[in-house]
Amino acid sequence: MDESILVVNSGSSSVKLALFNKNLEKKASALAEKLNNNDAVAHINGISEPIELPQGADHQQALQALIEIFTRTGLLKGSPFAIGHRVVHGGETFREAALIDAGTISAIKKVSGLAPLHNPVNLVGIDAMHELFPSVPQVAVFDTAYHQTLPEKAFRYALPKHCYEEWGVRRYGFHGTSHSFMVQEAARLLGKNVESTSIISAHLGNGCSITAIQDGKSVDTSMGLTPLEGLVMGTRSGDVDPGLFDYLSGRGVSASDVHAMLNNDSGLMGLSGHTNDMRTLCELAEQGDKPARLAIDVFCFRLARYIGAMTASLSHLDAVVFTGGIGENSAQVRQETIKHLGLLGLEIDPDLNQMHGKQSDHRVSHSDSRFAILTIPTNEELVIAQEASRLASN
Repeated sequence: MDESILVVNSGSSSVKLALFNKNLEKKASALAEKLNNNDAVAHINGISEPIELPQGADHQQALQALIEIFTRTGLLKGSPFAIGHRVVHGGETFREAALIDAGTISAIKKVSGLAPLHNPVNLVGIDAMHELFPSVPQVAVFDTAYHQTLPEKAFRYALPKHCYEEWGVRRYGFHGTSHSFMVQEAARLLGKNVESTSIISAHLGNGCSITAIQDGKSVDTSMGLTPLEGLVMGTRSGDVDPGLFDYLSGRGVSASDVHAMLNNDSGLMGLSGHTNDMRTLCELAEQGDKPARLAIDVFCFRLARYIGAMTASLSHLDAVVFTGGIGENSAQVRQETIKHLGLLGLEIDPDLNQMHGKQSDHRVSHSDSRFAILTIPTNEELVIAQEASRLASN
C-alpha cells in the first residue's frame, strides 16, 4: 500500500484530484473537465504527456485514466492510504468529516435535494473510487459541517416553523473547509490559539462567501440554504428580493428560468455583460468600460456591507481575512472594499496591498488600522487531506 492520500473533488462535468504524501505535502494535482461529452479533456500538473480520455468519458473513466498515469509515473505506488472527498451538503447530519460507509452514503442522499447540482456528482466520485480501490478507507469532508456551530438566531429564516421542522429550510453555509483553514492560519500568524481567535473571513472566487468566526467557531455566514444567498459572485446574484420571482412570473418568466438566471447569468457576468473574471473587469474598467466599473463597484460595496454586518455577531475581532482567487490576487478589490469601512477603523496599506500578502505576516493593513487585514491563500485540498488522514488512522 502507498502512504499517499488522494483528494477528490467531483463537479457536475469535471473532477479534480490532488495527491499528498504522508507528511501532507502535495505531490501532484490533476483535472478532467467537459466530462460526459465528446470534448472531455484531462491534464496533470507537472506531466507533459497527453492524457487520452474515451469519447464522452464519465467521472469513473476520467478517474481511471488519471490514476493510471499517477501509477505509471510512480507518483502513486499501489493503493493509497486514504481517499478524501469534498461533499458540498451534509445538512444537519454531519457536524464534521465522516468515514464513508453505507450509512454515510444514505445520509448524503437524503440531503441531496438541498444541493441537487452537487451532492449526486459527489456520490459519483465516491462510487468511482470505491470501484478502483474497494479496500481503501474513504472520508467525506462537508462544505457545510464547519457552520453547524451557527446559533439558531443566525441559521433560522423568519418563515413558518414547519418549513424548518419538516423540510429542513434553514441557513447552512458553505466554503466551510476554506473558512476553517483561514482561522487556523490567522491564529498562527497572529500568535494566538485558534480557540481564542476571532476573524471575518472573506472567501472570494467565482463563488463568494463571508463568515464571522468567534473563538475559532463559525457564528454567522453569508450563504444560506443554497450557495446562492449572500455576496455578489461570478455568475450568481447573491441576495435579491424574493418578490423577484412573482414579479418576473407575471411577465412570463418561469421559476426554472429565474433560477437559472440567478445562478448562471447574474453576478459579475450579469452586471458587466462581458465576463465574470475580475482581472478582465479591472482592465476594462481602467479603459472606461462603465458596465465593468459598475460590476466592481457593486461587488465591493456588497462585500463591505457584509463585513460590517458580520461585526454584529462578534464580541471582538482580530483580523479581516481575504482569500480565494479574487481575495488573494485583487489589490483593487481589497482597496475599494476597505475604503467603505472607515467607521470600523479599517485602513489598508497601499504598498503592502500590492504585495498581496506575500510577506511572512501576510498583512496588508496600515499600521494605523484598528484591526489587522490579512491576505492568506486558501488550501481546501489540504484540509480534506488532513481529515482523511486523521479518520483513516483511527
